[in-house]
Amino acid sequence: MGYSDYFNFEREPFSNAPNEKFYFNSEQHRRALQRLKYSVDTDKGLAVLVGGIGTGKTTLARRMLDNLPVERYESSLLVIIHSDITPEWLLSRICLQLGVENPDPTPLKMLKQLFERLIEIEEEGRKAVVLIDEAQMLQTRELMEEFRGLLNLEIPGKKLLNIIFFGLPALDEVMMLDEPLAQRVAFKYTLTSFEPRETAAYIAFRLKVSGCDQSPFLPETLPLIQSYSGGVPRLINTICDNALFETYLRHGREVTEGIITSVVEDLGLKMLAPVAADLFFDQAADDDDLELVFDELEQK
Repeated sequence: MGYSDYFNFEREPFSNAPNEKFYFNSEQHRRALQRLKYSVDTDKGLAVLVGGIGTGKTTLARRMLDNLPVERYESSLLVIIHSDITPEWLLSRICLQLGVENPDPTPLKMLKQLFERLIEIEEEGRKAVVLIDEAQMLQTRELMEEFRGLLNLEIPGKKLLNIIFFGLPALDEVMMLDEPLAQRVAFKYTLTSFEPRETAAYIAFRLKVSGCDQSPFLPETLPLIQSYSGGVPRLINTICDNALFETYLRHGREVTEGIITSVVEDLGLKMLAPVAADLFFDQAADDDDLELVFDELEQK
């Protein structure tokens, strides 16, 4: 028996594996999606979203893709997994994902095929959108020049292709490999780590999605989780997942400060900065506080 059965969860609440059920619509994620969607709908051409490791960039990219209905958008998500790619490979992948059949191996002919496909999409009354995740891996000037060329695919008064980069802050330097491309960024948004109340709401949200009626995390554990995770969602998940497992192994029912301390020591995490408990709640914490914070977030 694992800890999910032990705590009567329907599913693991703090897995780092992608799962749309656990998409947490924080205020900054909501704002980012609104702005990225506006960029596409107004044909701005190039938009950029950056954030530190574990802040939810990939989750946001997948969420945006899911919110681009096929009747209005021809959209795709391309994840860059290494830096050893060529402009020709990149162009062929974009062609395939946007519906070009049998892309020609010759770059100029392939570009012509893509232009013709983009015209078809435009005549259908739809918008072409390419989301590029881990864009900081595109580490050559030739690749940046290729994107600049793609943004030149347009008809009078309108761009035919919208591109959105998702990446680490190093993406800023990568884009400067081709300064004219960097100057074409029409919109940029930066994801940051969660503030204390967002962390509390995030934990409550994931527990609720997992079918948890009452949080096993004692209120005094929240400042510790914030202090050691820095409000980074991926680290919050790791700490909470390990803490629940440790509680299960000890045959406990509540996650205590001692368990959090033990877990972060085992993980080799350092306290980034002490966090005061009153930053989490406006009044004394009780068993309902996490649910109250979550309800507040839902109503936004």
